[in-house]
This record gives sequence, C-alpha cells and structure tokens, in this order.
Amino acid sequence: MSSADGRVFTRRPSVVGHRGLGRGEVDGHRENTLDSLLAAVAAGVDWVELDVTRSADGVLVVHHNPSTTDGRFLVDRTVAELAAEGVATLDDVLDALPTDVALDLDLKSVLDDATRDPGAGTVGRFARTLRRESGRRRLLVTSFDAAALLWLQQDVPDPAYGLLTWLDFPLRIGVPMAAHLGMSVVGLHHQSFGPNPSEPGPVHAAMQDSVAVAHQAGLQVLAWCPGPQEVAVLLDAGVDAVCVNEVPQMLPLVRSLAER
Repeated sequence: MSSADGRVFTRRPSVVGHRGLGRGEVDGHRENTLDSLLAAVAAGVDWVELDVTRSADGVLVVHHNPSTTDGRFLVDRTVAELAAEGVATLDDVLDALPTDVALDLDLKSVLDDATRDPGAGTVGRFARTLRRESGRRRLLVTSFDAAALLWLQQDVPDPAYGLLTWLDFPLRIGVPMAAHLGMSVVGLHHQSFGPNPSEPGPVHAAMQDSVAVAHQAGLQVLAWCPGPQEVAVLLDAGVDAVCVNEVPQMLPLVRSLAER
C-alpha cells in the first residue's frame, strides 16, 4: 500500500527499524520479537521490518535465519517447538501490532520450496496473509527472491514491493533489475553504493548519479544496515529510506542529519 502519489516512503529519509530495534539484542529486546517491534515504534521509527519464513507444519513465523541457534532448521520443526524457543507466528505479531504501524515484511527463501509450486510453499501461504492485511495497514513486501516477488505481485497486487540485493551487489545491476521487475523500491546494502571488498576498483558511478537514475526509473531507494559512519553520505546522495540497527542510537542521528 502506497501513498496517494505512489510513494512508499512519504518522509525523506524514512527510518526503518531492522528486525525491530535492530539485529541481535538491543536494549534487552531480541530481534524479530513483538517487544522489539513495539519498542522501535515507541522510539519513533517510520517503519518496522520483520522477517518471514515457515515451520515444518507450514505456519509462517517471524525469524531471520533458516535455523535456530542450535543449528536445527525451522522447516524441520513444528510451530509448537519453535514457540517454546520464543519464535512468534506471523499472525500473532500482526494481530498484536497496531494497524497504523507501517510494516516491511521481508520474505525469506526456503530451500525446500525449490521442489514445490510457489503456491504450495511459503510464498503461497504468505499470499493469503497479504490478502488479509493489505487493506488494513501500510505494507511493503521485500525479498532477495525476485521470482517470489513477481508471483506475489501478480497474485496480490495491492501491497508495495521491493527487491533486495545482496552485500556489495552493484547498483548498475540492482537498479535496472528492480525497475524492469516493476518494483516500487530497490533495497541496497550500504556497501553497494561505492567501492567495497568485492569491487574496490573504479567501476562505480557516482553515488548521487546512481540514486538519481533510480528515481528517474520510478524507484525509491532503501539503504540497509548503514552505520553512523556511512549514513550521512547516503542521505547526501538522496536515498529515500534507511533500514538501521541500534535504533536508539541511529534514529536521532538520522533525524539530526536530515535537518542540516
């Protein structure tokens, strides 16, 4: 669901709380828990991001990694077993979050789904949730899985969709790909905007030029996981949103930089 003018992020820069207050544990709140998400909302973020995957019995749950800390995969464990370790179902989280909270739902790929039709796997289950939620709240659906995004976009067109690209992934590929897939947002790791360990050489267009091309193509640009040293440069380049860890520290920094 976008604004009347088609924008997903109506405030520039919008601040998205990564997995709630941030990766890992922040201020005593574990990532991807209702407590962490609500704490991020209370802190004043514009959006909260959470990760979606599934259990062995086909229930959508809120968790980032494909396995728990003991190395056991979520798709091999029932939702009851996962609940005993504090992994919440997506339905429970959505029911508990106020509908005025804007949500970035990051759909994770599940290896086992490669042998299934998309409608019979995680993507199909997620589509049912999107149909229910898309009229209730502002939603952005993001994923590294372009095929899943296209399937969902055709099946449930109402939410906004955004393509995520991996660490150090070149903007010269990510921006055109997101535009040609019909996305509203391209989500780029902060190291993708310039020289990085994968591509240190002189192959990157100026950061401002790359962001400008994305805007010309009708995309909004989300930079994910910048730290205090990177965020000012990204804001100067014109990104529309930043998805941040350590919300209590990063949110006031982003707000102060935006007021310069």
